[in-house]
Amino acid sequence: MTCDHLPVSPEFAETITQWQEWLRHVRRSSQHTVVSYTTDLSQFCLFLGQHLGGQVTLKQIEALETRDIRAWLASRLREFKPSSTARALSTVKNFYRYLEKHGTISHSAIFHIRGPKLKKALPKALGVEQAQAALEVIGTQHDEDWINKRDLALLILIYGCGLRISEALSLCYKDIPSGDTLSIIGKGNKQRHVPVLRVVKSAIADYVSACPYPFSAKAPLFLGKRGMALDPGIFQLQLRKLRAALNLPESTTPHAFRHSFATHLLSAGGDLRSIQELLGHVSLSTTQRYTHVDKTRLMQAYKNAHPRA
Repeated sequence: MTCDHLPVSPEFAETITQWQEWLRHVRRSSQHTVVSYTTDLSQFCLFLGQHLGGQVTLKQIEALETRDIRAWLASRLREFKPSSTARALSTVKNFYRYLEKHGTISHSAIFHIRGPKLKKALPKALGVEQAQAALEVIGTQHDEDWINKRDLALLILIYGCGLRISEALSLCYKDIPSGDTLSIIGKGNKQRHVPVLRVVKSAIADYVSACPYPFSAKAPLFLGKRGMALDPGIFQLQLRKLRAALNLPESTTPHAFRHSFATHLLSAGGDLRSIQELLGHVSLSTTQRYTHVDKTRLMQAYKNAHPRA
């Protein structure tokens, strides 16, 4: 993404390009992350162009005061959700840290600004019976048998291995596990290995055998009706049909099955550290959200272990 449309000086524009390259090659951020960060910073620059009047320079952003940053945050109130503004502020702070680290400018006011307060959304997991019913029905919604088997294989892979939909759809034919683990490239290009249940491998093998299109090693594992890589929107449509058929909550998305994987493991006695590794969470605090979901198990553990219970 270029800076041609931004009201910034050539030096500022070059710095943004260098920051983008740093995100890609040093921070190893995904292309999606780079695009999101660039969009946030672009909106910040567009605001400054109007706020300061004219072309924005590096010296000007170094001289920004707290009230300038607050004016930018206030300008977003009507158009953006608090979560979007919080992310945008994090992006701008990231950019300032980059500038400081590379000796371009030094600016402390930005780091004392707090973003909007956000409600902590708990993971919306399905019950075990709901997840089981979904697996039983997902493979019956389409007229073509191989597509039914594809949808079942994809859903059981997400639920059985705790994958993000993007991780599952990024798999190639050569990635089909021959052993008991599957190698996944997650957020930030971080690799992790997850156990693969026999039922997951069986569902994938069943789908591959029924698929009418030939596979090459680097071909996408999950294919659409015309033999191209499966669009996530197509699978999300199938889940909406599934929700209607089983009267499942609106929160029944592909990501809900990843949450269900973690919650059901926790209910069965899994420890948070192991679940953290399986999900590919960088911070344990992210995984700890699941402890708020499974209150029944935590209370039982408290009663069993606490000396005064």
